[in-house]
Amino acid sequence: MGESWRKTTEEIGTVYDIKEKLGAGAFSEVFLAQDRGSQRLVALKCIPKKALRGKEVAVENEIAVLRKVHHENIVALENIHETPTHLYLAMQLVTGGELFDRIVERGHYTERDASRLVRQVLEAVSYLHQLGIVHRDLKPENLLYASPCEDAKIMITDFGLSKVESDGVMATACGTPGYVAPELLEQKPYGKAVDSWALGVISYILLCGYPPFYDDNDSELFAQILKGEFEFDSPYWDDISDSAKDFIQQLLQRDPEKRYTCDQALQHPWIAGDTALDKNIHGSVSEQIQKNFARTQWKRAFNATSFLRHITKLGQGPEADEPEEEAPGGQSGGW
Repeated sequence: MGESWRKTTEEIGTVYDIKEKLGAGAFSEVFLAQDRGSQRLVALKCIPKKALRGKEVAVENEIAVLRKVHHENIVALENIHETPTHLYLAMQLVTGGELFDRIVERGHYTERDASRLVRQVLEAVSYLHQLGIVHRDLKPENLLYASPCEDAKIMITDFGLSKVESDGVMATACGTPGYVAPELLEQKPYGKAVDSWALGVISYILLCGYPPFYDDNDSELFAQILKGEFEFDSPYWDDISDSAKDFIQQLLQRDPEKRYTCDQALQHPWIAGDTALDKNIHGSVSEQIQKNFARTQWKRAFNATSFLRHITKLGQGPEADEPEEEAPGGQSGGW
């Protein structure tokens, strides 16, 4: 890890006041921490160097990606510190919790709300794509709210599987089963279109509360995805606009050459126009989310209220900002 951009210190406690553990991944832990100088709260990802052996490339990859990225809807890497025993990534702290939780908790939710959410994610992913970065693991668990405020921004987290296209042709099968594109399953070379597919799956879920492709058996699930066939089932889709359905069909195109890019999706009337309906669909969507994405599956390895308790104690408003680990949003980069 001999990069000039990391700051060396003998003891991380001299730089940060470590508060409480927010979550843990396979090879790292995330703590709420306060910078002793600026007093700013961060999510501090702590990676023992002994756990890095053989995984240096994955860590360097995530750091390389995060250091290039500066966008209001993407969790920021603020600092990198190294001690003799650990590597520490100080991530922007976000406190608003997971996407699904917020949808379930609110009393009113419409297509227009879903359209606004998807637009924010599209803008962030379009920005990544302009930098030549493919996220490769977009899913609802990796979308977190910046703060508990009602109009809080949605933030993309978890760059453990991201790849810069200039690194060479991508053909590694990776991602999360329900969100993975057909070409990725076929072990074909792939690119940015895998993110568009995942956004199609996310958009589908946001409008009905269940995924377009589902089976308890992964091989059956993959067979469905490879066919690229899905339904807009009655009664769940009866009140959803034709425009929303068309938007999803453009993103869930089996052929990546015909699939919408993020920029094309941003121009679609359901995002850029006024075709998204204002009818309240909260009842059916929240019921289906709770049924199909049980908390055991969401695996919230932290409790957002613990953030807020500390922030209140420290006299800092909840507009503080979050981690990108298996804690709040599911760090599936796996280290």
